[in-house]
Amino acid sequence: MKEIPSISSSIIKQALSVNKKPFPWLKAFSAGVAASLPILIGLLLGNFKYGLIAGMGGFTYLYVFNIPYAQRAKKIFFVLVALSVLTALGTLVAPYPMAIAILMGLIGAAAIFSFGALRITGPSAIFFVLVFSMTTGMPVQPELALVRAGLVFLGGSLSWIIAMLGYFFDPHGPEKGVMKRTLLELATFLDSVGTERFNESRHRVMSILNEAEGTLASGYISWNQTDFFKRLYVLNNSARALFTYILENYSEHPVKLPSELGHSLRKMTLSLDTKRKGHYSEQKILQPDVMDDQIAYLFKLIYDADAIFNEPASKINKEVEFAKSSTKTVLGGAFDKNSIIFISALRFGIVTTIAAIIAFQFGLVRSYWVPLSCVAVMSGFSIVATFHRAIQRGIGTLLGILIASIILSFHPSGYLIAMLVLLLTFITELFIVKNYGLAALFFTPNALLMAESTSLGNFNFTYFASARMMDVLIGSIIGLLGVWLVGRRSASSRIPHLISKTIRSQAQLLIILFSDQGKGLKSRENRGLSKMKTNIYNLKTLYNTALGEVPADRKALDYYWTVVFSIEHLGYLLEDCAKTGTRRPLSDEILAQLLYVCETMAIAADLKRSPTMRRVPEIEPFPGIQNEIVNLQKGLQTSD
Repeated sequence: MKEIPSISSSIIKQALSVNKKPFPWLKAFSAGVAASLPILIGLLLGNFKYGLIAGMGGFTYLYVFNIPYAQRAKKIFFVLVALSVLTALGTLVAPYPMAIAILMGLIGAAAIFSFGALRITGPSAIFFVLVFSMTTGMPVQPELALVRAGLVFLGGSLSWIIAMLGYFFDPHGPEKGVMKRTLLELATFLDSVGTERFNESRHRVMSILNEAEGTLASGYISWNQTDFFKRLYVLNNSARALFTYILENYSEHPVKLPSELGHSLRKMTLSLDTKRKGHYSEQKILQPDVMDDQIAYLFKLIYDADAIFNEPASKINKEVEFAKSSTKTVLGGAFDKNSIIFISALRFGIVTTIAAIIAFQFGLVRSYWVPLSCVAVMSGFSIVATFHRAIQRGIGTLLGILIASIILSFHPSGYLIAMLVLLLTFITELFIVKNYGLAALFFTPNALLMAESTSLGNFNFTYFASARMMDVLIGSIIGLLGVWLVGRRSASSRIPHLISKTIRSQAQLLIILFSDQGKGLKSRENRGLSKMKTNIYNLKTLYNTALGEVPADRKALDYYWTVVFSIEHLGYLLEDCAKTGTRRPLSDEILAQLLYVCETMAIAADLKRSPTMRRVPEIEPFPGIQNEIVNLQKGLQTSD
């Protein structure tokens, strides 16, 4: 019984903690401008009401993150189109409470599923549900559906323009940033060889290399390949080659490597900002006085990587190729009864619909604030995260309602509202990186100000504050109950099956790569690779969700961490192998033995048993794959 208070106090402490991330000053100011500019334009054109509606399109900017501009342009455009469509839909169904409730659930579920499956960073469902809800709360005028949608589209278009302005100053800023972090992690990895930090550092490098690959793939435009982008692409390939060489030659190395290796990579990183076309700086690579052939080869790899930015364009003019899965393949992989993304989306939709129905049945004024609070609480990716959101949302929103009530009691209008929207949005975006509760403290009065400004009438401070607080309380309780009753053990119970499924997909990829089927096969055409990557992503998501369950089986999760890490590492090596053209087909006997070993592990994982340790044949010239299959067999050994 002592464990429950301990868990509760830990959850509360974590929910109220403030992290040390730097304030995003530029993004916060841009978000404030994006939200308030449509309102100002409406005022200047003599129609404040239309300006407020267009201001809802300013929520589009809240989906802007540090991703390549090619991806950002598409993402923000789809967001503004979605918000516009939802505005029209909300206007049309406003007279029908049951339709509103069902659509709220469908909208939330679709957003949660899409953002999760496509790995899109951002606030996911909340602003889609918010815009739809606010539209249903406007005066019932179905004939204005297209007008309102058009206004939101115009407001969102302003956000799109603001989001894309950075392209003219640093077109490959996000890609360059991820490559700098990659080189820094590689430098730390080199320093970790021969120490206890090796495996931990290995995992971080593998994650950042996968992130870099994804970022560059997102920034790739086939008809506009700039010289600088090609150099970043070649640099990324060099970083992967360096990482693979270290794994194959220094995984069991007992002695630390020369510090000059890591130092040289850090100097490369610091000079990346100065490396523009025609201005590539030359960095002298420091070397120790005495070194063996392997160390000398490591310095050669680093030297070659550094030379990428000093070579003429003709020497780095190689074909850019990425193994990108189609949207259909990714969504299909997540649309599975055992996918935590699909399960979370389904739960999200059902609970949101129930919350909306309850609110309508009780006849609450502005009843959409109940499902909105429910949506905000359920936006956490795990049970613990949901409790965090509930605590943060509760405290932040209740205080925010008091702030909103005080502001609205003065009956603000016109330019004052525009300035308040700018200020509140600016502060919200500043604090969202610190703590969600601090952001809710300012986001709540912002949303209430926009929603209530056109219908203040005889404002009653006490009634308004108590009504909104009751809405938040009811919505938060429904969200917590929904997550607790429906999904508190849904993640951990599915891990064994997904481990088994992922191992089988890796076995299939092995057969494709090292049989006659793999001759001349390009990684971007490899469906087996896409399937494996989708399974690994789903497995990692499932495991991270299981970490937040209450109560969590720490012994089982520690066991699964070793397995998930090994599977992810094997996936990385197989993906790297798929990109090379030096593969030689293996004999049928060797392929049969590899398939047998993998199937033995898959069956054992599904049954939660230890697989029999079997001989893994050599895979030349890819010893890392053989070693990792052996490690996976060891990792699957249970303590029973």
